[in-house]
Amino acid sequence: MARTKQQQPESNPSLSIKSITKSSVWDIQENDVFRMWDAATKDAEVRENIHHYLDIFKSAFLIEEIHDDAPAVKKSYEKRGYKVTQVKFDETLKYVWAIKKRPIMRVTDLTYENIRHISAAKLVEVLDRNFGGGWDSLSQSIQDIIQSAFDISTTTLPKDRLHKKGGMYEKKVQDGYDVLEVEKGGWVEAIFAKLKPEPEKLRMQFGKRDDDEDLEEGDEDDSDYEEEDNYNSPDEDEAEVEDPDDDEITEDNYSTMMDLGTGDPDEEAANLLDFVDE
Repeated sequence: MARTKQQQPESNPSLSIKSITKSSVWDIQENDVFRMWDAATKDAEVRENIHHYLDIFKSAFLIEEIHDDAPAVKKSYEKRGYKVTQVKFDETLKYVWAIKKRPIMRVTDLTYENIRHISAAKLVEVLDRNFGGGWDSLSQSIQDIIQSAFDISTTTLPKDRLHKKGGMYEKKVQDGYDVLEVEKGGWVEAIFAKLKPEPEKLRMQFGKRDDDEDLEEGDEDDSDYEEEDNYNSPDEDEAEVEDPDDDEITEDNYSTMMDLGTGDPDEEAANLLDFVDE
């Protein structure tokens, strides 16, 4: 099957070091990392939380400190796909960093943070590189990560029936799905993948009702209507129900309340770079 070349994401100049997250960091490239650090080196808050920001960048980038910045050393890193530059925090605190975007080559490289930052074509490429047994050969955890961002469907048919005109294969391709074909003897499993649309974020508005502007002349607005409150009326039902004796506990007046506790939240272990002085 022909595949389109995977394009690198464009730089995102709208992101700053303080707004970056372990998800959005996959939207940027090496030059963006240098730009963000350069713009934030004089920020006292950033300097006090260097380990925090490095941990975020390290989740999507390989970062190495170069102690010998000789041209030959720099060139050796660049041959391996690294971008090399100096990061300066002040006149005395300077580092030479070699940075490279973490490649997504295997299914084990997929995470909930990066799965929405690859295309269906890239996903098919990753699956093709790791497959053998088909979709069911993937662990449930990997399937869950993939299906959090992609619509996935499969079909297994004899080779001569898979591409039948008007069949599922043709319809899926026309609907924008990328396809991976896994041969199984005389049969073929087709795995269809299509990126899901971004989920909409619901916003709740309080105060003014949406239909206030839609009231036509002559319509009554019941916003000032107050329902009569008889809940605390001393005359209601008192003749029929008497309070039980406080000293006498029966199955009619005894009630219990279950104390529901909450467990401790999971704590994420941070992988911090050792080359930054505390």
